[in-house]
Amino acid sequence: MDFELSTEQKAWQKIVHDFAEKELRPKAREVDEKEEFNWDAARKGGPIGLLGMSIPEEFGGSNVDMISNAIAFEELGWGCGSTALAFTAHNGLGTAPISLYGSSGLKQTWLPLVSSGKNKLGALALTEPGAGSDIQGGVVTKAEKVGNEWVINGAKMWCTNAGIAEYIIALVRTDENKNSKSLSMILIPTDAKGVKIGPAEKKMGLRGSPAHGVTFDNVHVPLDNLVGDVGKGLQQTLATLDAGRISIGAISIGLARAAMEIATNYARERKAFGQAISDFQAIQFKLANMETEIELARTYLYKAAWLKDLGRPYNKEAAIAKLFATEMAERVCYEAIQIHGGYGYSREYEVERMYRDARLMTIGEGTSEIQRLVISRHVLARE
Repeated sequence: MDFELSTEQKAWQKIVHDFAEKELRPKAREVDEKEEFNWDAARKGGPIGLLGMSIPEEFGGSNVDMISNAIAFEELGWGCGSTALAFTAHNGLGTAPISLYGSSGLKQTWLPLVSSGKNKLGALALTEPGAGSDIQGGVVTKAEKVGNEWVINGAKMWCTNAGIAEYIIALVRTDENKNSKSLSMILIPTDAKGVKIGPAEKKMGLRGSPAHGVTFDNVHVPLDNLVGDVGKGLQQTLATLDAGRISIGAISIGLARAAMEIATNYARERKAFGQAISDFQAIQFKLANMETEIELARTYLYKAAWLKDLGRPYNKEAAIAKLFATEMAERVCYEAIQIHGGYGYSREYEVERMYRDARLMTIGEGTSEIQRLVISRHVLARE
């Protein structure tokens, strides 16, 4: 396997880095403090393809390969964790299921609308108040066929982008049996009667990426709003999450990289006992460990992305990449705070925000515990 980036991938990396440096980094603190989504970034990111990474070009997207996706989300994470998370929830969760499984009508109606940057984004609602990670058995939100419509009732939690979305793709129960063929995906416009989006959650970090509780009270949508096939919702969801885990891992690497850069510069400038603290072996060892973990995380993440681009199985590799990258980011951000000493605990310094942002990555799109279950199943299945 050759990890050398292509000329096109290197050019894409520069485009996204320059965008993050100009549009995300300077506003990251404000986005966090005000708990507001960076709409300017969305308006400017749409035309350069950042809202259409999972969308075919014929529907207004950039349709980048998975390694290019990872490249982009590392740079976006380096710029602002909140904006990066909202963008990946849109690309990987809100539009990819339509691109992969949706009818031509759904693609033509919705994908150009949400990829342009002129409108709102896409969202996916999986988690329910009493279910957590139990997707197959815990989903009780129900969709029933009534005439030529689906009638949907139920509630979802932690729906990223719900308050800034044109539509929500909801995983719903279309069969009373709780087997692998009892769930389906249905697209629900957020302005449909009976859709109620709660206030944004008050979160520890990633405060500029809104997450909401959503209720569906006798919501009527056309039968054509089915995404994919009836009863294939679980399989479609699991495939969607595999790809999303690569993106979350990439954001984590970007957060870690940003924290390390800031900590390195601080270590060069901060004086203690008559010299820069970067001269002390204790600090040098911290920086060496941080660099090692970031490089290892990126290398394995690219392996998972490479396998996906080849059309080969990558479920285990995506889980390993997400597990290692997200836990790595938390360790690196922790050490960045330690290098800053007491200043690292102050909101005046960016590493404090980065540490809070990194904490979510080991929870969202499958907790670290779920990743370990996925990995262990592959291990135990070996002959």
